[in-house]
Amino acid sequence: MNLHLTAHHLEITPAIRDYSTEKFDKIKRHFENVVIDVNVIFSVEKLKQKAEATMHLSGKNLFVECEDENLYAAIDMLVDKLERQVRRHKEKLSDRRHDDSGKLATNE
Repeated sequence: MNLHLTAHHLEITPAIRDYSTEKFDKIKRHFENVVIDVNVIFSVEKLKQKAEATMHLSGKNLFVECEDENLYAAIDMLVDKLERQVRRHKEKLSDRRHDDSGKLATNE
């Protein structure tokens, strides 16, 4: 998994970089074969810290954005939302798999 961090109107400190890397490693451990690339953009707009992420999966792109007064809280919310979306995507893929008969698998 490639993690790209960029910032608008703020500097990415080593603490923010380490915190983000640690949080995104959580997604990587659970969904190692699914996640290919992650682009994260941090920005400041007035009194709010904003974190956006675009995650490239095999066959799909996911986009999530979060705002909070604290950048670390925004990163936490961002990772939680991304994890839910990746889990949902992975469940959809497993539901669509075919069995040996060539018919679509059903949840009955």
